[in-house]
Amino acid sequence: MDKKEWPLWEIFIRSKSGLSHKHAGSLHAADAEMAIENARDVYTRRNEGVSIWVVKSSEVIASDPEQEYMFESAKNKIYRHPTFYDIPEEVGHM
Repeated sequence: MDKKEWPLWEIFIRSKSGLSHKHAGSLHAADAEMAIENARDVYTRRNEGVSIWVVKSSEVIASDPEQEYMFESAKNKIYRHPTFYDIPEEVGHM
């Protein structure tokens, strides 16, 4: 495989145990093993990480920015407000 044909990989690094992985950047590599090794060399040179995830960029599915309805405010969805429900008196203050 020619280097120009290597797929693009998205790199996620966990900085400490118990924390979530965060997107660190992207790089080209021939396969997943090479992507992890290159990500280690590029993104964790100073012991910044304890775990690395790599995902082919072509496998990432993203929302369409044109579909604004996906991110409508909850204000437009009254069923999400607690005032929509009756609370029994024996519950008291919440």
